[in-house]
Amino acid sequence: MASAAEQLASNLNFSAFAKAEELKKRIWFTLGALLVYRLGTYIPMPGIDPIAFAQIFSQAQTGIIGMVNMFTGGAIERMAIFALGIMPYISASIIMQLMTTVVPSLEQLKKEGEQGRKVINQYTRYGTVVLAAFQAYGISVGLEAQNVVTDPGWFFRASTVITLVGGTMFLMWLGEQITSRGIGNGISLIIFAGIVAGLPSAVVQTLELGRQGSLATWIILAVIILAVAVIGFIVFMERAQRRLLIQYPKRQMGNRMFEGNTSFLPLKLNTAGVIPPIFASSLLLVPATFAGFNQGGGNEWLTYITAALGHGQPLFMIFYAAMIIFFCFFYTAIVFNPSDTADNLKKHGGFIPGIRPGERTAQYIDFVLTRITVVGAIYITIVCLLPEFLISATGVPFYFGGTSLLIVVSVTMDTVSQIQGHLLAHQYEGLVKKAKLRGKRR
Repeated sequence: MASAAEQLASNLNFSAFAKAEELKKRIWFTLGALLVYRLGTYIPMPGIDPIAFAQIFSQAQTGIIGMVNMFTGGAIERMAIFALGIMPYISASIIMQLMTTVVPSLEQLKKEGEQGRKVINQYTRYGTVVLAAFQAYGISVGLEAQNVVTDPGWFFRASTVITLVGGTMFLMWLGEQITSRGIGNGISLIIFAGIVAGLPSAVVQTLELGRQGSLATWIILAVIILAVAVIGFIVFMERAQRRLLIQYPKRQMGNRMFEGNTSFLPLKLNTAGVIPPIFASSLLLVPATFAGFNQGGGNEWLTYITAALGHGQPLFMIFYAAMIIFFCFFYTAIVFNPSDTADNLKKHGGFIPGIRPGERTAQYIDFVLTRITVVGAIYITIVCLLPEFLISATGVPFYFGGTSLLIVVSVTMDTVSQIQGHLLAHQYEGLVKKAKLRGKRR
């Protein structure tokens, strides 16, 4: 007789998807929300000379500004109302997670469960407003310095701050709505949509360069083969796990005796997911905002920062790699607590063979987690920096870099797994019927 998992897997087909009304509503809601986001990236901010701004942006897009423009779906290039994107919210989340580890009151809130999480989320929203206002004001001053504003002054600065902060807060709300009423993580899907939206034009541009003879045919083929190989490598590493054997002894509850069994504690090789490169990009944006839009304004140190944060530059790659590695360990420590896991195992009678329950188990789990996090951090760093080395060596304008490829593949895998989870839940009733487990049929 087929197992329950095999019966569920056999029911996952197109007809099962067509009958899952709740899942279809969630998918349509997600697509509609992403469509609203894409429309917002084409609504220009008032008071900007688009022709003059396009000339300024063409000089600044080679550095971190160009990377963040890719994350926002071209909103910075068009100076749209969503030009700040979701990056201020991500930066505020970083700050709040750091604060919860050093401020006792916030750490206590984190331990209070759902209610404490709501309070921390509210603080994160307040921090998002502050950071977005700071960046929006810096952008308005930088735009005035570059003479791309039709009517400079405090009215333009105020309107710019209100417009850009409002756009960021709307995206934050939209992401939360996608998470609760749609499919997948809303914030990640917004970044995913911005990256994928520019892919067709980038492919056409690359093929046009090949047609004109600027790029050799073998280089284009090599890029395609490399992209496929990197996708396969990302999928393999994202699914990799280190399983710790857990044993449960025989125990008696009332008059019933339960036999001892074994299970596994899965530890993902990349516990942090796509958070490290996103966090690193958002933090690199803060010092580069002014440098990118003030290039050529007469400040030598701003010009130096802009040049140093360009693609393939040593300073950019050093800072980017260091931040990715730091956030791999930091975010893993935030989301996974070995002491709590060891306490839960001890309460339920579970233990790792050869390891004493309690503190020794926590130390062992932390030891294993640290080792696999080292491998995960190296993997993410290699994937994110590989295109930078290729750009530095060949000068080929890669649009789909390692960071964007990692985000797209990881978000796709997470979304597909959530869709499969909804289908499995929908098919559970069919499994009950086939197994004849209903009481009325006995």
